[in-house]
Amino acid sequence: MTDATVPEPGHRLKPLTPAMLRELSVRSNLRGAAQSLGHYGVIVLMGALTWMVASRHGVLWALPLMAVQGYFVAFLFMAVHETAHKTAFRSRGLNLAVGYLSAFIIGLPYEYYCLFHWDHHRYTQDPEKDPELIVGVKPASDTQLAIAYSGLLQVAGRLRLMLGHAVTGKVTVPWIPESKRATIVREARTYVALYVLLLALSLWFSSALLLWGWIVPLIIGQFFLRPYLYAEHTGCDRTRSAFQNTRTTYTGAIVKWFAWNMPYHVEHHAYPSIPFHALPKLNELVDGEIVHRGRGYIRTTRETWAWFRRQRQDN
Repeated sequence: MTDATVPEPGHRLKPLTPAMLRELSVRSNLRGAAQSLGHYGVIVLMGALTWMVASRHGVLWALPLMAVQGYFVAFLFMAVHETAHKTAFRSRGLNLAVGYLSAFIIGLPYEYYCLFHWDHHRYTQDPEKDPELIVGVKPASDTQLAIAYSGLLQVAGRLRLMLGHAVTGKVTVPWIPESKRATIVREARTYVALYVLLLALSLWFSSALLLWGWIVPLIIGQFFLRPYLYAEHTGCDRTRSAFQNTRTTYTGAIVKWFAWNMPYHVEHHAYPSIPFHALPKLNELVDGEIVHRGRGYIRTTRETWAWFRRQRQDN
């Protein structure tokens, strides 16, 4: 992915100087390790606590903990995203290791996502070519919109696609080039085989550990992740400029940490080679150029919901 942002006529863009870009683009194994180990450490601790409460007091008492765990697990999507750009670490091997593990946990094949996301950056907000818009929500009612905001349809869709790739050996989505289709099929079959193995082990040991510590929290976590993802581009302009077709949402430090600083999303799309830990500094440099600004995720979710409803009424 290039760092070039294509401005629309009349949009004034102050590009970074080459020296500034080089400084901000420095990748760090230490910063990546601290972020990854911190995120995974919280998941392990919360998972252990959830399992302990569920074992001693019953599943119902553990449900609030599962909801919190769900937030942490679902937001491993951000680790997948950052490693897909190969910017989480200086080391390519570490990027791949964390990327593959995180992708497996959230049920999103890593190589498939990298290609999907590549086209998203190339064709952001292009309704004919942006994969996020091609597979995106097109609700015909408020009920369908609410289901879309739960994230359950999206998870079911990608699992169905993965199973289709694994079973049929065919890949037909346009963002996967012919040369990569065999790789995507092998990846899907590997994921499915490993999931089946984990299921078999859980049944063999009569253990619900993975169910309550991973699967159920992952499903609950979609209720947090999906509104966050809709905030990135929903209602923004259909242009080539990252400063117009993307939204930066100003939010609290905890949200930014678990989202790997991706609330600075305009900055990321304008300069995708800049790693997550440098995005706050980049924001200080380009903040005045940002067109779409979210003021917290509760308010922004109301705005994106209203936008979807207006689109439905207009159509």
